Amino acid sequence: MATPDLSDVKRRMDSAVDTLKKELNGLRTGRASANLLDPIMVESYGSMMPLSQVGTVSVPEPRMLTVTVWDKGTVKAVE
Repeated sequence: MATPDLSDVKRRMDSAVDTLKKELNGLRTGRASANLLDPIMVESYGSMMPLSQVGTVSVPEPRMLTVTVWDKGTVKAVE
């Protein structure tokens, strides 16, 4: 039986752990998390960009998220 390439196994396991961490961050715990909006993409400057790259996501209250857009031209796409 061939021995597995340990560096490849480590790389794949690290990738699986990173994916799990991202999934767990999206769990609803009764408190809003800015990470909930990470998968949201908006059209900006002719291409799709993550919401976090066109504005700031904050959590002012436990059940509220706010998005402050940096460029007034992208407000319509975020709405």
